[in-house]
Amino acid sequence: MNIRPATEADAKACRGIYAPFVAESWVSFEEEIPSASEMMRRIAASGESHAWLVADLGGEIAGYAYGSLHRSRGAYNSSCDVAVYVDPDHQRGGIGLALYEALLPVLKDRGFHAAFAGIALPNEASVALHQKAGFTSIGIYREVGWKLGGWRDVEWWQRLL
Repeated sequence: MNIRPATEADAKACRGIYAPFVAESWVSFEEEIPSASEMMRRIAASGESHAWLVADLGGEIAGYAYGSLHRSRGAYNSSCDVAVYVDPDHQRGGIGLALYEALLPVLKDRGFHAAFAGIALPNEASVALHQKAGFTSIGIYREVGWKLGGWRDVEWWQRLL
């Protein structure tokens, strides 16, 4: 497995991984699957300010992770949000953890001090991943989002870099 910075050429593969999380679950609170061109824009923007990495298995993108803006006010500039998405065919193989182990040092090197991840509940696999990656649970937003016919809680996790 080669973990490397994403390029705009990876947008279609990242979209393919992300689409079922948008359309079929509450893992993502997005309601519309972004287009490949929108994914390309996100990769470019994140790569400039934070980082966007992919797990490349011999030319097949098996997952991706990225950092993004935590909040818009200036005092939050040293914090970032992070996310990992792994293709369902490659889950539970260590790809998510490997992506975080590559991403978090890059974010630290770019001057970020704290990383935050929101996990829509229930999601035992994501909770386990974040625990393995050294994140600590810091609280739950109750009924913060409505998706797939129900209110969804989001547990927030933090790791100091």
